[in-house]
Amino acid sequence: MDIRIPGADGLAATAAICDDPELSGTRVLVLTMFETEGYVAKALRVGASGFLGKYVTTDVLLAGIRTVASGEALLSPGATRALITRFLTGPAPGPLLAPPERLGDPTPREREVTALAAEGRSNEEIARKPFLSVLTVRSHIQRALTKLGARDRAQLVVIAYQTGLVGPTPRGM
Repeated sequence: MDIRIPGADGLAATAAICDDPELSGTRVLVLTMFETEGYVAKALRVGASGFLGKYVTTDVLLAGIRTVASGEALLSPGATRALITRFLTGPAPGPLLAPPERLGDPTPREREVTALAAEGRSNEEIARKPFLSVLTVRSHIQRALTKLGARDRAQLVVIAYQTGLVGPTPRGM
Protein backbone atom coordinates (compact mmCIF):
# COMPACT_ATOMS: atom_id res chain seq x y z
CA MET A 1 0.00 0.00 0.00
CA ASP A 2 1.27 3.45 -0.80
CA ILE A 3 0.55 6.45 1.45
CA ARG A 4 -0.56 8.57 -1.47
CA ILE A 5 -2.55 6.83 -4.16
CA PRO A 6 -4.43 8.62 -6.96
CA GLY A 7 -7.84 9.72 -5.76
CA ALA A 8 -7.52 8.06 -2.37
CA ASP A 9 -5.69 8.00 0.95
CA GLY A 10 -3.52 4.91 1.44
CA LEU A 11 -3.74 5.11 5.21
CA ALA A 12 -7.54 5.29 5.09
CA ALA A 13 -7.52 2.31 2.73
CA THR A 14 -5.21 0.45 5.13
CA ALA A 15 -7.58 1.20 8.02
CA ALA A 16 -10.55 -0.04 5.99
CA ILE A 17 -8.75 -3.28 5.12
CA CYS A 18 -7.56 -3.89 8.68
CA ASP A 19 -10.97 -3.10 10.20
CA ASP A 20 -12.90 -5.43 7.88
CA PRO A 21 -13.58 -8.76 9.67
CA GLU A 22 -13.75 -10.55 6.31
CA LEU A 23 -10.14 -9.48 5.65
CA SER A 24 -8.78 -10.45 9.06
CA GLY A 25 -6.05 -12.59 7.49
CA THR A 26 -4.83 -9.76 5.27
CA ARG A 27 -1.56 -8.06 6.14
CA VAL A 28 -0.65 -4.60 4.83
CA LEU A 29 2.90 -3.56 4.02
CA VAL A 30 3.22 0.17 3.40
CA LEU A 31 5.70 1.00 0.64
CA THR A 32 6.23 4.73 0.27
CA MET A 33 8.71 7.51 -0.28
CA PHE A 34 7.28 9.36 2.73
CA GLU A 35 9.08 7.82 5.74
CA THR A 36 8.05 10.51 8.20
CA GLU A 37 7.32 9.78 11.82
CA GLY A 38 3.70 10.87 11.40
CA TYR A 39 3.04 8.48 8.55
CA VAL A 40 4.87 5.59 10.22
CA ALA A 41 2.97 6.05 13.49
CA LYS A 42 -0.40 6.42 11.78
CA ALA A 43 0.22 3.41 9.52
CA LEU A 44 0.94 1.23 12.56
CA ARG A 45 -2.04 2.62 14.48
CA VAL A 46 -4.47 1.79 11.66
CA GLY A 47 -3.13 -1.76 11.41
CA ALA A 48 -0.25 -1.88 8.92
CA SER A 49 2.14 -4.74 9.65
CA GLY A 50 5.15 -3.17 8.00
CA PHE A 51 6.62 0.01 6.58
CA LEU A 52 9.31 0.29 3.89
CA GLY A 53 10.70 3.14 1.81
CA LYS A 54 10.38 2.89 -1.98
CA TYR A 55 14.15 3.00 -2.31
CA VAL A 56 14.49 -0.66 -1.21
CA THR A 57 15.84 -3.30 -3.55
CA THR A 58 13.65 -5.99 -5.03
CA ASP A 59 15.22 -8.56 -2.69
CA VAL A 60 14.44 -6.43 0.38
CA LEU A 61 10.87 -5.86 -0.84
CA LEU A 62 10.31 -9.60 -1.39
CA ALA A 63 11.80 -10.40 2.02
CA GLY A 64 9.53 -7.73 3.54
CA ILE A 65 6.45 -9.21 1.91
CA ARG A 66 7.39 -12.66 3.21
CA THR A 67 8.04 -11.28 6.70
CA VAL A 68 4.70 -9.49 6.91
CA ALA A 69 2.82 -12.42 5.34
CA SER A 70 4.24 -14.71 8.05
CA GLY A 71 2.73 -12.50 10.76
CA GLU A 72 5.90 -10.65 11.74
CA ALA A 73 6.26 -6.87 11.87
CA LEU A 74 8.71 -5.00 9.69
CA LEU A 75 10.07 -1.47 9.85
CA SER A 76 12.75 -0.07 7.59
CA PRO A 77 15.72 1.60 9.27
CA GLY A 78 14.32 4.98 8.17
CA ALA A 79 10.91 4.22 9.68
CA THR A 80 12.53 3.05 12.91
CA ARG A 81 14.60 6.26 13.11
CA ALA A 82 11.47 8.32 12.45
CA LEU A 83 9.60 6.64 15.31
CA ILE A 84 12.54 7.01 17.70
CA THR A 85 12.86 10.69 16.77
CA ARG A 86 9.15 11.22 17.31
CA PHE A 87 9.31 9.51 20.66
CA LEU A 88 12.39 11.35 21.90
CA THR A 89 11.28 14.80 20.75
CA GLY A 90 7.63 14.45 21.75
CA PRO A 91 6.09 15.23 25.10
CA ALA A 92 6.49 12.82 27.97
CA PRO A 93 4.05 9.93 27.78
CA GLY A 94 0.68 10.72 29.26
CA PRO A 95 -1.89 8.34 30.63
CA LEU A 96 -2.00 4.85 29.17
CA LEU A 97 -4.14 4.47 26.05
CA ALA A 98 -5.46 1.10 27.15
CA PRO A 99 -5.99 -0.26 30.63
CA PRO A 100 -3.28 -2.62 31.89
CA GLU A 101 -6.06 -5.12 32.72
CA ARG A 102 -6.04 -5.95 29.03
CA LEU A 103 -2.83 -7.83 29.78
CA GLY A 104 -4.50 -10.02 32.40
CA ASP A 105 -5.05 -13.07 30.21
CA PRO A 106 -1.50 -13.80 28.95
CA THR A 107 0.75 -15.80 31.25
CA PRO A 108 3.76 -14.09 32.84
CA ARG A 109 6.04 -15.76 30.24
CA GLU A 110 3.79 -14.58 27.40
CA ARG A 111 3.91 -11.04 28.80
CA GLU A 112 7.70 -11.26 29.11
CA VAL A 113 8.09 -12.48 25.52
CA THR A 114 5.66 -9.78 24.31
CA ALA A 115 7.67 -7.10 26.10
CA LEU A 116 10.91 -8.35 24.53
CA ALA A 117 9.26 -8.41 21.09
CA ALA A 118 8.03 -4.85 21.67
CA GLU A 119 11.60 -3.79 22.39
CA GLY A 120 12.41 -4.90 18.85
CA ARG A 121 14.01 -8.26 19.61
CA SER A 122 13.73 -11.06 17.08
CA ASN A 123 12.50 -14.53 18.03
CA GLU A 124 16.11 -15.71 17.89
CA GLU A 125 17.24 -12.97 20.29
CA ILE A 126 14.40 -13.72 22.70
CA ALA A 127 15.26 -17.43 22.56
CA ARG A 128 18.70 -16.70 24.02
CA LYS A 129 17.04 -16.50 27.42
CA PRO A 130 17.39 -19.70 29.45
CA PHE A 131 14.89 -22.46 28.74
CA LEU A 132 13.49 -20.93 25.55
CA SER A 133 13.75 -22.20 22.00
CA VAL A 134 12.74 -20.26 18.90
CA LEU A 135 9.74 -22.56 18.58
CA THR A 136 8.72 -21.82 22.19
CA VAL A 137 9.06 -18.07 21.57
CA ARG A 138 6.85 -18.35 18.47
CA SER A 139 4.31 -20.29 20.51
CA HIS A 140 4.25 -17.63 23.27
CA ILE A 141 3.90 -14.84 20.70
CA GLN A 142 1.06 -16.67 18.95
CA ARG A 143 -0.81 -17.27 22.22
CA ALA A 144 -0.36 -13.62 23.23
CA LEU A 145 -1.68 -12.53 19.81
CA THR A 146 -4.76 -14.68 20.33
CA LYS A 147 -5.39 -13.66 23.94
CA LEU A 148 -4.96 -9.94 23.24
CA GLY A 149 -6.88 -10.00 19.97
CA ALA A 150 -3.90 -8.71 18.01
CA ARG A 151 -3.80 -9.34 14.29
CA ASP A 152 -0.02 -9.57 14.05
CA ARG A 153 3.24 -8.77 15.82
CA ALA A 154 3.03 -5.08 14.93
CA GLN A 155 -0.34 -4.76 16.63
CA LEU A 156 0.98 -6.76 19.59
CA VAL A 157 3.80 -4.20 19.96
CA VAL A 158 1.29 -1.33 19.87
CA ILE A 159 -0.76 -3.02 22.62
CA ALA A 160 2.41 -3.50 24.70
CA TYR A 161 3.14 0.23 24.53
CA GLN A 162 -0.48 1.30 25.01
CA THR A 163 -0.84 -0.76 28.16
CA GLY A 164 2.50 0.27 29.63
CA LEU A 165 4.01 -3.21 29.42
CA VAL A 166 6.98 -1.50 27.76
CA GLY A 167 8.04 2.08 27.67
CA PRO A 168 10.94 4.19 26.51
CA THR A 169 13.31 2.41 28.90
CA PRO A 170 13.32 -1.38 28.59
CA ARG A 171 11.89 -3.02 31.70
CA GLY A 172 13.00 -6.20 33.39
CA MET A 173 16.02 -6.98 31.26
